[in-house]
Amino acid sequence: LAHDADDEAVLEQRLESFGCLHGCGWRLQSSIGHGVGPLAMRSVTFPLKYLAGYAEETKAQVQALIDQGRLHETLARRYGTTHEVRTDRALYDYTMALKSRFMRSAAPLAKVVFDQKLKVLQHALGTHTTISRVQGGQLKAKREIRVASLFKDTPPEFLKMIVVHELAHLKEREHGRAFYQLCTHMEPQYHQYEFDLRLYLTAAELPASPVQADARTAP
Repeated sequence: LAHDADDEAVLEQRLESFGCLHGCGWRLQSSIGHGVGPLAMRSVTFPLKYLAGYAEETKAQVQALIDQGRLHETLARRYGTTHEVRTDRALYDYTMALKSRFMRSAAPLAKVVFDQKLKVLQHALGTHTTISRVQGGQLKAKREIRVASLFKDTPPEFLKMIVVHELAHLKEREHGRAFYQLCTHMEPQYHQYEFDLRLYLTAAELPASPVQADARTAP
């Protein structure tokens, strides 16, 4: 996923709704769903790889949430449920329903599947490909969408965001203004969901704290 530079100011404002507070006792978030108490007033910097393209001020605010042990808690308040689209068939039907509603004239899709081989950073959570095959002496192209398997267990808003993202690529190859206009046409909260998804992925990869590590190795 990439973000349009013109949307940077809008994205930065969204951190304000998280209520980033400074001057609190430092906390380390161990993993998504678990937090630990204050840790000797010491900040542990976590590489914000999913926010690499964002302003340093934005990343500093996210780091503050991590230090305070509030990142998962904040996301959980917004996104408390997971969707029920768990199979390739269900994903295909879900995607085709969105396509029929918003992109009826776009190229047909031959396949939509979850793919456990997709690496989040390298493949930007999903892929859209054109497969060329010779049939009856003619070269025919088929369009496919593959979604990273991690989306089987995410809130419904994040699944919709990535499907909208990949559908938009059927018409717009580049992440330009026209691409993001199409995304927000299909999902008005697209930018909010993309940003929150990046926070969600960050929270899911936070390292275990020394306290929990000691608990696991205790006899």
